[in-house]
Amino acid sequence: MIALLRRDLSLALRAGGGFGLGLSFFLIVVILVPFGVGPSTELLGRIAPGILWIGALLACLLSLDRIFALDWEDGSLDLLATAPLPLEGIVSVKALAHWLTTSLPLVIAAPFFGVLLNLPLEGYLWLVVSLALGTPALSVIGTFGAALTVGIKRGGLLLSLLVLPLYVPSLIFGAEVARRGAEGMAVQTPVMMLAGISLAVIALLPFASAAVLRVNLR
Repeated sequence: MIALLRRDLSLALRAGGGFGLGLSFFLIVVILVPFGVGPSTELLGRIAPGILWIGALLACLLSLDRIFALDWEDGSLDLLATAPLPLEGIVSVKALAHWLTTSLPLVIAAPFFGVLLNLPLEGYLWLVVSLALGTPALSVIGTFGAALTVGIKRGGLLLSLLVLPLYVPSLIFGAEVARRGAEGMAVQTPVMMLAGISLAVIALLPFASAAVLRVNLR
C-alpha cells in the first residue's frame, strides 16, 4: 500500500493535478471576491468563512477526474483489480493520495488567504480545524465519483455534477464551524457533525467505490 501511495503521489504531481493547480485556483477565487462584492472590510470579514470553504471545495474538484483516469488509460487499473490488495484498500489509498496532494495544501494555505478576505483573528484556528476535518470527506466522495465515471470520455463535467450535491453537507457544517469560530460562538455541534460526516464517508464509501469499479471493469 505504501508503494501504491508513493506511485499515486508521483503521478498526481507529474500529471499537473498536484498542489500547485489547486492552490492557484483557490488564490484566484479569493482575489476575485473583493472585486465582485466590493472592498468593504466588514462585509468581506463576514463572508470570508463561506468563501474560503467554497474556494477549497471547488479547488478539490479540479483533479478528481485524474484519480483513476491515468490507471484506466494505461491498463494499470485492471492489474490493480487483480492484485492481492483488496480493491477497497486501493480506493482508500487513492483517496489519501488525492487528499495529500490537493486538500492538505489548501488546509495549510487557507489562513494566509484568509488575510486577503479580512477574516477575523478568532476564525483562523477554526477555519483550519474545519478544513482539516471536512476535506477528507471531499476526497473520499470525489474518489467515489471518479469510480462512477471512469472510462467515460470527457467525464469531468458529469463527475462535478455527481459529487457537488454530496459535498453540500460538508460545506454547510464546515463553513458554520469557521463562521462561529470567527464570531466567538460555540462550535461543538457543527464540529461534531462535520467530523461525523467525514468518518461515515471514510467508513462506507470505499466499499461503494470498489463495487462500482468492479462493475465498470467487467
